[in-house]
Amino acid sequence: MLISDLSNAGSLPVLAKALQFAGQRQRLLVHNIANMDTPDFRPVDVSTGDFQASLGRAVQERRERTGGQRGSLEVEDTHEVRHDGRGGLLLTPRTPSGNVLYHDRNDRDLERSMQDLAENGLMFRVVGDLMRREQDVVRAAISQRV
Repeated sequence: MLISDLSNAGSLPVLAKALQFAGQRQRLLVHNIANMDTPDFRPVDVSTGDFQASLGRAVQERRERTGGQRGSLEVEDTHEVRHDGRGGLLLTPRTPSGNVLYHDRNDRDLERSMQDLAENGLMFRVVGDLMRREQDVVRAAISQRV
C-alpha cells in the first residue's frame, strides 16, 4: 500500500477539501470584518451550499466508482470555487446583496458577519478534529499499535 493510497482512503480527502475551503473562507470573512467601517466597501463571500453540493456529488461519484473506500476525490469546480491544479482551492467571491446601504455607501451587517465567522470557525475546528482522528488511526496502524 502506497502513501497515496492512505491519503486517498476513507474520509481523508473529503475532510482535506472541507478544511481548505473553511480556511480560505475564513480569510474572506475576517477581511470583511476588518473593513466594516471603510467607505464604499462591499463585503464578499462564497456560497457554502454550492461547495457542499459539489463535494457531495464527488463523494457519491467516488462511491459508485470504487465503493467509497479508496480513490481520488474529483470535486468539480463551481463558479466561486475552483482547483488550482496543485491540490489547493481558489475562491472567487461575490458580493452578496440584501444588506442596507448606509450613508457612507458601505453595505455592512455586523451581526451576520460575526455569525458567518463563528459558523465557519466551528466548521474548521470540527473538520480539523475529525481529520486529526483519522490521521491518528493511520499513525497507529503504521506503528502497529493497538
